[in-house]
Amino acid sequence: MIGAIVGDILGAYYEMHPTKKLRFRLFHRQRRFTDDTVLTVAIADWLLNSGDLIDTLRSYYKLFPQAGFGKSFIHWANSSHREPYNSLSNGSAMRVSPVGFAFDSLSAVLAKAKESAEVTHNHVEGIQGAQATAAAIFLARNGEDKASIRDFVQTTFRYDLNRSISEIRPHYRFEVSCRRSVPESIIAFLESTDYESAVRNAISLGGDADTMACIAGGIAEAYYGGVPKHIQRRALRVLDKRLLAVADQFHARYLGTG
Repeated sequence: MIGAIVGDILGAYYEMHPTKKLRFRLFHRQRRFTDDTVLTVAIADWLLNSGDLIDTLRSYYKLFPQAGFGKSFIHWANSSHREPYNSLSNGSAMRVSPVGFAFDSLSAVLAKAKESAEVTHNHVEGIQGAQATAAAIFLARNGEDKASIRDFVQTTFRYDLNRSISEIRPHYRFEVSCRRSVPESIIAFLESTDYESAVRNAISLGGDADTMACIAGGIAEAYYGGVPKHIQRRALRVLDKRLLAVADQFHARYLGTG
């Protein structure tokens, strides 16, 4: 999940200042973490402590209310009702990466990804975005090659992954639906040569940069065996210590590292 968090931090500036270039400044001085990181850590906390997911998500929102949450999530988090709001946005996919690392079977990953999504994103596309991302992470960390990851995601979720970044980039615009951002984020990983290039590919599409880099970064971490230390150290300097502590605890339990 560190790969997702670092992707969010590196992409946050470019959400508001989109770029179509690959050779952009990776460590912008205005880098920060967003709601993508906050809710990724919330999911990790939920998996670590088996708490109530709705209460956990709401508690993390209240800790970091200025992190850039969407209007629908803010309304839900501040309300007293516990029903989901049928979202099909990529908010389900941006927070799901811990699920891909925490379970030993694909069926368990798919079930838990659905559970992690449907408390808010109970639209079928919101659920599928979370499942596709978590499945890609699970397959990547278990040694599947990119062709196998592509084939599984395309067959299972009917995402078109046969496009290239150079084909997508010229006409791509900011998009928050899972159907129109998760496939592109997965392609950013599929076309990468290392962690950094996966994040650069995602950001260079000029869309929802922090979330797309978060998704691509989580898969790239699993596939390439981690985040390069020089990138991780610089990016995580801006991370709140409370969030970092949970991330470290998660990695210690599920990945054997702190």
